[in-house]
Amino acid sequence: MRLDLVVHILAGAVGILSGYVALSVAKGAGLHRRSGMVFVYAMTTMALMGTTIAFARDVAPWANGPVGLLTAYLVITGLTTVRQPPAERSRQFEVALLLLVVAVTLTLLTFGVRVLASPTGKLYGMPALPFLIFAGIGLLAATGDLRLIHAGGVQSIRGARRLARHLWRMCTALLIAAFSFFLGQAKVIPKPIRIVPLLLIPPLIVLGALVYWLWRVRFKRSLRGIVVRVGNTLLVDRESVSAD
Repeated sequence: MRLDLVVHILAGAVGILSGYVALSVAKGAGLHRRSGMVFVYAMTTMALMGTTIAFARDVAPWANGPVGLLTAYLVITGLTTVRQPPAERSRQFEVALLLLVVAVTLTLLTFGVRVLASPTGKLYGMPALPFLIFAGIGLLAATGDLRLIHAGGVQSIRGARRLARHLWRMCTALLIAAFSFFLGQAKVIPKPIRIVPLLLIPPLIVLGALVYWLWRVRFKRSLRGIVVRVGNTLLVDRESVSAD
C-alpha cells in the first residue's frame, strides 16, 4: 500500500475517533479541547491528503478533491471561531477562506448541474445529489463567512452565535468523514457487520448530536452545562444566556 494512502487512512481513523471523543465529553473542558485539537490536525491531514490523492491518481478528482477541501475548510474555520488568529491577520485569512469555499461550492454546483443534464445521470458512478448536497453545505458556510466579515470578523461574535458556528462546522466535517468511511468505504469493514442499517448508526449519532447542540446553543439559546473559558479560568455556565 502506498504511503500517501496509509497516511490518509490513519489520519481519517484518528480524526473520526477523536471527533467522537470531543463530541461526547463536556464542551470546552480539557479533554474536549485536547481531543478537538487532535481532530483538527488529523482531519486536516486526511482531507488534504485525500485531495492530493484524488488529483494525482485520478480517483474521481472532481468529486473527492472539492469535498476534501470543503472538509479541511470546515475544520479550520471551526477552529478559528474559538481560537481566533491575531486581529491584524484575521480579515485576510477570513477572506482567503471565503474565496476557497466559494470556489469549491461553484465547482460542486457546476458538476452537479452537469450530471443532471448528462444522458447517464452520473459522474464517477455517482448521481447529482451528493454534488448538490455538498454544494449546499458550501453555500451555507460561504453565506455565514460573508456575514461574519461584514460584521467585523470572528472577533465580533460572542456567546451562542460563536458556539453555534464552531459546533456546526466541526460536526459537519465529522459527519462527512463518518459517512465516507462507514458507507463510502464499507468494503473494508468485516462482512459479518457490513449491514447498511448498522453502518448508518455512527453517522446518525453525529447528525443527532449536531441537531441537539444547535438547538441548545442557537435556538434554545442556552449554554447550561457547557464549560467556557474566561481568561485562564474555566467556568461552567449553569444559567441560560441570550445569543448576542
